Amino acid sequence: MDVLFSLAINGLATGMLIFLLAAGLTLIFGLMDVLNFAHGGLFIWGAYTGVWTYQMTGSFLGGIVTAIGVGLLLGLVTERFIVRPVYGSHVQQILITLGFMLVLQECIKVVFGPDQKIVSPPSYLEGSFIIGEIVFINYRLFIIAVGFLIYFAFYYLFKKTRVGLIVRAGVMNKEMIQSLGVNIKLVFLLVFMVGAALAALSGMLHAAYSGVIYAEMGLEFSILAFIVVVIGGMGNFKGSLLAAILVGLTQAFMAYYVPALSLATNMLLMAIVLVFRPQGLFALR
Repeated sequence: MDVLFSLAINGLATGMLIFLLAAGLTLIFGLMDVLNFAHGGLFIWGAYTGVWTYQMTGSFLGGIVTAIGVGLLLGLVTERFIVRPVYGSHVQQILITLGFMLVLQECIKVVFGPDQKIVSPPSYLEGSFIIGEIVFINYRLFIIAVGFLIYFAFYYLFKKTRVGLIVRAGVMNKEMIQSLGVNIKLVFLLVFMVGAALAALSGMLHAAYSGVIYAEMGLEFSILAFIVVVIGGMGNFKGSLLAAILVGLTQAFMAYYVPALSLATNMLLMAIVLVFRPQGLFALR
């Protein structure tokens, strides 16, 4: 039983990291109908710049702030110069954002070097405690708490505020919102920047979780994020959370019980969803 609980916590923590990355994709696609394959590049830049600040200053919070700031800046650049010219064409969006992600990945090697970077959590988040026979690792609990906090914060923003009303209305009818005097291009830009910041935050948190970062991990993690978005339903924020938890738990349990199938399981799960429920497991329609 203690093994099952430990695996569940590991899977939940992994799921929350994937959710933070997938949430940005969901926001961007849900409002803007944009398939942003550069998301993995934003993830890795958040990881590297956040870790650099963390190691230079000794402040983990400073690293998080730096990662979010870099994510916002890269989101601004990506939307303005990469995505905006290809609105309305999914094929062009895939090609140009995938190319931009490879550029971001190579720029990491130029700026920070090609070697892996070793990262450890801050001292106040290291260690663990035991309840009964179950071991709870502090940093994993921290990630789970951050994931749920961000989900409920965005849920409140979307459902209870005027900003959320504008965003939800923009999803349904962009032209009508613009005719009411709302600058829909600015709304698009801000949503894209927020999505990029979530990706960068996920990268920073994942760095201390995995203990090592490298330039290619952005592509690896972005694949998981797209699997989550497909399983949860394109543009469905709640669906992304539930699908991320499902993927995280599946990966944790399969890695322990059937390691040889751990990488293929999520792909198989996505394929099954696409065959029997292509709109996603948690889609509204």
